[in-house]
Amino acid sequence: MFEAFDVTSAVLTAASAGLSVSLALLFLTKVSTKVTKGDSINQASDGAATVFLFDDGLLLDTNYVDTNLLSSPDTRITDLDHFVGLLSPRFPDLRDRISEIDDLGRQRFQSVEDMSVLTAEPVMGLLRFQLQDGEIEDPQTKLNAQRIEAMEEELNTLRATTENGPFLAWRQRADGTITWANHAYQDLVQLVDNGTAEAWPPRHVFDLTLLQQAHESRASRRLALKVGENDRQRWFECYSAKVGSEILFSAIDVDATVLAETQLREFMQTLTKTFAHLTIGLAIFDRARRLALFNPALTDLTSLPVDFLTGRPTLIGFLDRLRERQMVPEPKDYSSWRRQMADLEAAATDGTFAETWSLPNGQTYRVTGRPHPDGAVAFLFEDISAEMSLTRRFKSELEMGQAVLDSMQDAVAVFSSNGVLSLSNEAYSDLWGTDPSASLNDIGIVDATRTWMARSAPTPLWGELRDFVGQTQNRDEWSADLRLSDGRGLTCNVIPLSAGATLVRFAEGRTKQSADEVQSKRA
Repeated sequence: MFEAFDVTSAVLTAASAGLSVSLALLFLTKVSTKVTKGDSINQASDGAATVFLFDDGLLLDTNYVDTNLLSSPDTRITDLDHFVGLLSPRFPDLRDRISEIDDLGRQRFQSVEDMSVLTAEPVMGLLRFQLQDGEIEDPQTKLNAQRIEAMEEELNTLRATTENGPFLAWRQRADGTITWANHAYQDLVQLVDNGTAEAWPPRHVFDLTLLQQAHESRASRRLALKVGENDRQRWFECYSAKVGSEILFSAIDVDATVLAETQLREFMQTLTKTFAHLTIGLAIFDRARRLALFNPALTDLTSLPVDFLTGRPTLIGFLDRLRERQMVPEPKDYSSWRRQMADLEAAATDGTFAETWSLPNGQTYRVTGRPHPDGAVAFLFEDISAEMSLTRRFKSELEMGQAVLDSMQDAVAVFSSNGVLSLSNEAYSDLWGTDPSASLNDIGIVDATRTWMARSAPTPLWGELRDFVGQTQNRDEWSADLRLSDGRGLTCNVIPLSAGATLVRFAEGRTKQSADEVQSKRA
């Protein structure tokens, strides 16, 4: 892991005396040579240089005091890689030429500020580095222990932040070579490669072309990655930023977001399929009162073109187009129409809007407005023309039946199976001095017989009639005579009807069958 490379580079660059002074802050605390392998350390050294010995990537020996700074904080990369990363800002070609040392022998590197020289050579199977710095005369650039301590503390803070963050972060060159990556990124590389990935440099887990396109567009990009033996797909939101000559990438795990979006999309698809089969037209307007959702039935009922609806018209624009097509009741003037539409919106927001629109073409719509969450409003358009036609026909038939009854000279009353007066004619009202249609309460057979008893002579007929209306069996037609208080004689015909109903007819004159004959016949 090379996070220390870049952070250290930043610290070095910030030093007031240039890059050589920065390296002095990190390395050049000159000390007397006291090492185990003295011959290797002192070979070709003038005593003022700092020497490092590496054996197969491991820091074997050095005359630099703070060896902890040279040790890599990440055990997954070698000390040599860490060392090269620390010196790369001063010696840019070091990383590329280090592989040539074994074949070409001693190599010399000049620092970018021309104040330091680094030599590298193979010695007795080891790799030996010697760093020689020029004289630094400015006293302001001397080592300052407090400053070094503060810089190291800041370095540790930045390192801990990038390493412990829950996001991926890595830096790469223009050719795609990764120069630094945090723990999260390297853990993901190992997970993708099932633990077989090389320690350094880590490979790319995301497509380089897509990353480059995202960087050039200066926008984040969502990328998918198959992870693990089961190739489970994970999603990351990738961001990029230019840092010097390199590009810093970061990626955030958005699996939960993608899952929520997928579930929402599937839910919307389910709703859309459900709405598509509804015969009721649906129009949902968002809080800005623009059409957000509609179903095919709406286009069928309103004859509005699909391109107009998909253009997300406003509620007023939607209603104006309906008015143009004569799909709303026409008011007397446009001002009253706009006031009516404003009242419609307010009523729908409160959930109290429900109207029946009788259109000029003979159709009848039931329009209902309902509030939705987040300030949205839904309107339902239902074609009730058939229902209204059936209701009108039924009402017409009732009126015709009532007219027929009213044209009869005999008084007629019809009682339902539960003994409630459901129908009577004008002759009945004239005969008994009461109008059942004017009463708000149900009139039962008991109430009716009390009215009859008050205007007639005593007779057992009323008790028998009450019993007959409540019977469910032995319902044969019968009749009986009675006399009114004014002396007029009436014949009461009792006729059973379907569904347990009973028709009672009062006619002047006597019938062939008296009440006593009916009683004896039953006995």
